[in-house]
Amino acid sequence: MPDTVIIVPARLASIRFPKKLLHVIHGKPLILWTAERIAGQAPELPLYFAVADKELLDLLVENGFRSILTDPRLPSGTDRVAEANMEIGADFVINVQADKPLVTGSQINRLNELIHGGADMATLAIPFNNAEDFNDPNKVKVALGKDGRALYFSRSPIPCNRDAETNWKEQNMCCLHLGLYAYKADFLETYYSLPPGRLEQMEKLEQLRVLENGFSISVGLTDDHSIGIDSPEDVAAFAEIIENNS
Repeated sequence: MPDTVIIVPARLASIRFPKKLLHVIHGKPLILWTAERIAGQAPELPLYFAVADKELLDLLVENGFRSILTDPRLPSGTDRVAEANMEIGADFVINVQADKPLVTGSQINRLNELIHGGADMATLAIPFNNAEDFNDPNKVKVALGKDGRALYFSRSPIPCNRDAETNWKEQNMCCLHLGLYAYKADFLETYYSLPPGRLEQMEKLEQLRVLENGFSISVGLTDDHSIGIDSPEDVAAFAEIIENNS
């Protein structure tokens, strides 16, 4: 039984950007950019994909990546990871999103440290550096307690600052959530057994199921900003990064 693995949940039914994981960027589908990035940044950890579509499964397997076909009706990526780990049997699981082609080894290592340090579930965040991102509903916010645990996640700007004249950045306890997770296997099984919560369904944020059911999430702060591909505009930004680094 492996101690720690990376499992990447993947599906084609993206509402904002349909079939984005197959979108070709500089001759390669997005999901392969992510797969190769993870393999290069964390070669010491076994890598698996938990996919909802045979088209993704075939593409990944053809390119040498271990993949497991999961129930396409599952409501979230974490459910998909949990189902895949029932077959893999790892003690600890790191969840990297399939649309994060710039994930870094330090981010993965930080999650690994957090989940081996006593947390049942952990994630990463980075301070906001501009008001545009803070007000963007595609940029998920996490409000933190003094103990470094998540108080709430939202697509809305939180917390609300009553003093409109105060600089939002100086007073804000909110950070940008990076959408990377780690779990202990037994907690992952517990999550899988819980029905989707009301807040989760309203915000379309799977991590709210954890908070709604009284569990906690440890949040590690990082200096590494990892862009996600949520729109065609994000594709253009990633393509420019590839060009600049080539």
